Amino acid sequence: MGCGAGRHAFEMYRRGADVVAFDQDGDELAGVLDLFGAMKEAGEVPVGAEADIKQGDALQLPFADGEFDRVVASEVLEHIPEDFRAISELVRVLRPGGTMAITVPRWLPELVSWKLSADYHNTPGGHIRIYTDQELIWKLVNAGMVFEGKAHTHGLHAPYWWLKCAVGVDNNDNPLVKAYHQVLVWDIMKTPRISKVTRAAEAVLNPLIGKSMVLYLRKPEAIGFAAELPDKTA
Repeated sequence: MGCGAGRHAFEMYRRGADVVAFDQDGDELAGVLDLFGAMKEAGEVPVGAEADIKQGDALQLPFADGEFDRVVASEVLEHIPEDFRAISELVRVLRPGGTMAITVPRWLPELVSWKLSADYHNTPGGHIRIYTDQELIWKLVNAGMVFEGKAHTHGLHAPYWWLKCAVGVDNNDNPLVKAYHQVLVWDIMKTPRISKVTRAAEAVLNPLIGKSMVLYLRKPEAIGFAAELPDKTA
C-alpha cells in the first residue's frame, strides 16, 4: 500500500511473490507496471510469479476481506490524516494468520528534520505527524493485530536529510548534498567497493539514528472483534 515508485514491490516480485502494487498516483503506477513487464522479459523473476498494479484510496481499499497473505505499507501512514482508518483497511484485507510490515519515520531523526526546516514537512502531501513506537503499536494492536517485533533501518539517510534541511530541502545543487546523494545511490546500486563500507556504517548507525522504524505484526487466526476507532479520551 502506497508503493510509490515500486522499490519494495520490485523486490517482492523478484523473490517470487504474487504482487499487487497499490497507490493513488496513476503516473507512478504506470511506471511500476512497465518495470514489472521489463523484469519478467529479462528473466529476473521466478516462473509463475505475477505482478499487477491497482489505483485507489487507502481509506477504502478496493480488495476483498482477507485477500492478501502479506501486507507492506512503507513510509505511508505519516502522510494520512485518518491513519487509523487506513490501518483498519490494511487489517481488513489481510487474511487471518497473515503478516504485516509497517514502516514510518523514526521519532528522533524525524523531530530533528522538523526542527531544522519547516519546509521539510509543511508541504502539500507531506508528513503530518511524528510517531512514537508506542503510539503506532497501540493503533495497530487496537485494530486487531499482534505486535511481533521492531527494527530500525536507513541509518545513513537520517544525516542526509538533516543536511538537506540545513541547506534547504530543495537545494539539490549544494555540493555536500550532491556528494552525499551519490553515496546513497552507490549503496542502493550495490557498487561493491562502496556498499561494503556503507553497509557496515548502517549496521552501526541503524540502532542509533536509523531514519525508519519497522514494525512486524501478525493477524490472529480469529480476531473475535471488529476493528473500531480508538477512544481518544482513553
